[in-house]
Amino acid sequence: MNLADMLCYADIDQLTRIAQTYECSCSSHSKNELIQSILTAVQRRDSLESRVEEMSGDDLRFLNSLLFETRNAYSLEELRARAVGTAAMFPKESLPKPEVAPPITVVAPTAKSSRSRKKKQAVSEEPSRPEDITRQTITRFKRFGWLFNGFSQQTRYLYQVPEDMKRRLSEALERKFRVSLVEREEPLVYRDERSLLIPDLVTFLRFVRDHDALVTGDGVLYKRQLGQVLELMSVQEPIPGRGGWRFGYGRRFLDYPDRFSLLYDYAYYESLIRENPDRLIVTEEGFNAAEGLNRIDPAQLYRFWLRLYKGPIPNLAALVQWVSRLCTDWTTTESLFEIMRPLIRSYYYDTERDVLDRRVLGMMMHLGLLSWGETAEAESVVRMTPQGRAIVSGVALLFEDTLHLDNSTAYSGG
Repeated sequence: MNLADMLCYADIDQLTRIAQTYECSCSSHSKNELIQSILTAVQRRDSLESRVEEMSGDDLRFLNSLLFETRNAYSLEELRARAVGTAAMFPKESLPKPEVAPPITVVAPTAKSSRSRKKKQAVSEEPSRPEDITRQTITRFKRFGWLFNGFSQQTRYLYQVPEDMKRRLSEALERKFRVSLVEREEPLVYRDERSLLIPDLVTFLRFVRDHDALVTGDGVLYKRQLGQVLELMSVQEPIPGRGGWRFGYGRRFLDYPDRFSLLYDYAYYESLIRENPDRLIVTEEGFNAAEGLNRIDPAQLYRFWLRLYKGPIPNLAALVQWVSRLCTDWTTTESLFEIMRPLIRSYYYDTERDVLDRRVLGMMMHLGLLSWGETAEAESVVRMTPQGRAIVSGVALLFEDTLHLDNSTAYSGG
């Protein structure tokens, strides 16, 4: 339903709160007058854009978890989980240390005033709890007219987002983002990997089929054979060293380089290969894929990547949608980062820039969704491919649809 429909079903108390939020001048006793005033206020471009401009990073990430989905109803628990999942998280050691206040001399304090002062200090220093933050976020979105309770017996405990508000909010955000977008002419040299990933997966399956692919006790290919496989790939990647931290982005991300680990995890998840105690083998499905009897759909591999990487990057689907919308022409990654930064959370040792460049843009390039080049002035630029725009627009994924494979939290530290 659209906003006008939901306003008609809303009670007068909620309408009054929304009208107060938009500073509408109308009678709070007339439901029809409240609805007309709210619709007039919301339809003003400056009104909506001012709300978007004032949003915090947490609210912006929460909003983006709702904008690009096809579903139309959410439980309170689902909304709370999204608000927590998209909220900024800071390692304890990175938080600023509180300043030590100078000692205060108090003359003859009474026991009652001392206890009262300690109580007030404890209340003021108590940090906000996650449930309090999520409740405040949901309350704000209800006051803005962006979330409504269901109105039937079956949906009264569910929350809905007006379809036209989704469209208006995404358009307002796009206008805001495009102000800072920097575009360039087509670079002299750029990488386009549109036709490389699926053939490399077939190459890997044929290698396992035709060779005795021995593995260690942990199920990992020995370095000699891993090197042989990587040399056959269209995109060359070094074997990861044991001195860095690698975890969170897949089952074999610890042992294999980024692009190849995605191919390997996909082959494992789709049962194209099987890990026996001492060797890898190709299954019947894998044999058919190696022979070209079963075609591997690039959209299916893209969907798998979204689900796999959404653990460390909860709003990955929204980030990809914005890259697809904004990068229709050659766009500098620097300006793209400044625009997308409020939507990105760092992930352990991956900074916000690492998350965008390596985990989002880099993997989108490997998936053939975008091309990556460099201008004569050494600026990095990216542009969506026609295939990429078609795939991204054709694959819808729920925020909760996250894939957790075994060993996905393993790491290597040196």
